[in-house]
Amino acid sequence: MKLTPRDAARYCRKPDPEAAGLLIYGADALRVATRRQEVIAALAGPEAEAEMRLTRISGADLRRDAALLHDAVKAQGFFPGPRVAFVEEATDGITKAIEPALADWAPGDAQIIVTAGALNARSSLRKLFEGHKRVYAVGIYDDPPDRDEVERLMAEAGLTQVPDDVMAAITDLSRALDPGDFRQTLQKLGLYKIGDAAPVTIEDLDQCAPRSNEAEMDDLLHIVAESRVGEIGPVLSRLYAQGTNPVGLCIGTTRHFRTLHAAASDPGGPAAGIGRQRPPIHGPRRDRMARQAGKWGRARLEQALTYLTDTDLRLRSSSHAPAQALMERALIRLAMLGR
Repeated sequence: MKLTPRDAARYCRKPDPEAAGLLIYGADALRVATRRQEVIAALAGPEAEAEMRLTRISGADLRRDAALLHDAVKAQGFFPGPRVAFVEEATDGITKAIEPALADWAPGDAQIIVTAGALNARSSLRKLFEGHKRVYAVGIYDDPPDRDEVERLMAEAGLTQVPDDVMAAITDLSRALDPGDFRQTLQKLGLYKIGDAAPVTIEDLDQCAPRSNEAEMDDLLHIVAESRVGEIGPVLSRLYAQGTNPVGLCIGTTRHFRTLHAAASDPGGPAAGIGRQRPPIHGPRRDRMARQAGKWGRARLEQALTYLTDTDLRLRSSSHAPAQALMERALIRLAMLGR
């Protein structure tokens, strides 16, 4: 039977112990592995592998010896409790090896969990699981987690007091991070708030969110917009050491100043202009950029954008000027203009 994405999330949290098995497939190996870990833990408990109630079989081994899965399903464990026969990296080439194990499955046998990469609708493995009455098939796609899934992960991490603005920021973060990184971020946030009865704040989330060169670039853009000239060099050196390209940095700077220009040009004022941005800007960053737009004003922001356009053309031209030095000079000049 084929499960919808919503039903799949519920099933993996609470799988049917009387089912013969489950196929989990998808192009994102991390998402597939996360679901597989969840369903095996729910079926056999966290100590299944230590108690030898979990048998792992690779697709390549099963292709060479078709009896491996049938033997694992029927084997009697030394420890009591439900058992799982897990087949990883499955392909259509082992469909015929899985068929007899499913056909001969009986209550009390090990449940068969199979993971595979992307499978199209013509896949024989998909057809086997989707057409069988005693097994399920789950397709894992690149869609971000829905609200129910985000709330469940937050509850698991012990996050109960979450205001609407923080919830919106967490939802945005769920779309930007891989599932594993997002789960770890919420767990880290839950540990960070242990013993703290106050609601979660944007600052708490910023402290626990993973840092990257994109975050470093965001810091640099705020430094430039706030005219903190002396701080430009060290942050810029770190970005270049991480492989940031001067042209990419110029594009990011231009995007930031265009946002400020749009906010400064809004009839309702900079705060209203920042509030109209899409994707939305949340928390302290929203207030910070509104202050920047108000400080610069529309006229000076237009000067800044003109200079950034000239810098971008020079970076992309056949000029022999060193690109990194050219971009550093542009950032310093912008910061001085902001004064």
